Amino acid sequence: MSRSFKKFVRKNHRTFGISSWQVSGNLLVSFKYAFQGIMFGLNTQRNFRIHLLMATIVFVLGISLKLDFDDLAILVFTSTLVIVLELLNTSIESVVNLSIGRRFHPLAKASKDCAAASVLVASMGALLIACLLLLPPIITQMGL
Repeated sequence: MSRSFKKFVRKNHRTFGISSWQVSGNLLVSFKYAFQGIMFGLNTQRNFRIHLLMATIVFVLGISLKLDFDDLAILVFTSTLVIVLELLNTSIESVVNLSIGRRFHPLAKASKDCAAASVLVASMGALLIACLLLLPPIITQMGL
């Protein structure tokens, strides 16, 4: 476990208390829990912050290059997919860590590796799509 993860859990241990198993009957409370998940990712996961930064850069670049709406939508969709998979990866890693503690188990390793691989595959696809959509207008603006 990373130092920032341990620090976050120590600081917010009451957030993960007895109510974490209950189902929310209130829509606003459900959004609060979802926001806490995003904040957990921001506070503890370096790669989540990197993906958010890259998604922002790609979106701003797409707007500045005046990409059409369809191309921007594709960029937003692929970036969102990577971010969602990063959150799922974090969730899977947390559950595996909770269930096995500090012990090693080959199935735990396989689970964590496959979750990380899903983020990698989506990231490579998003990078390819970004290149296909952004490079032509960049090359045109450079006059090449």
